[in-house]
Amino acid sequence: MNAGGGNVLARARVATRLPAQDLDRARRFYSEQLGLEPVDERPGGLLYRCGGVDFALFQSTGASPGTFTQMGWEVDDIETVVSELKQRGVVFEDVDVPGLRTRDGIADIDGNYPSKGARGERGAWFRDSEGNLLGIGEPVV
Repeated sequence: MNAGGGNVLARARVATRLPAQDLDRARRFYSEQLGLEPVDERPGGLLYRCGGVDFALFQSTGASPGTFTQMGWEVDDIETVVSELKQRGVVFEDVDVPGLRTRDGIADIDGNYPSKGARGERGAWFRDSEGNLLGIGEPVV
């Protein structure tokens, strides 16, 4: 993995792939609820770009288990984002487990990665039309 001096994967762009059993339904959800439009498409796939990073929805006969966060956005003002998405019809998950509880759809999370220079994070989660669990996060500095 050392092509040309350094780890090839460490220099590569990362792109998330999310399954969709109904690509048309998923396109509507991402457009109407999230305000996102694909930047490109191909048979069986839609490509989106947020903040210079790509993610794709692909036609799949399999379903997401929705038991873990599959993709997330890091935002500067989670309360505003959650409020705007709720107005668009997004339903946020209620979480109440030891160490993690949402209030009005948002949880305060202790700790963060030291490299981010934050002491914590605030988070919120929702499912897309295909059952993929998606997250919104805001570092707490």
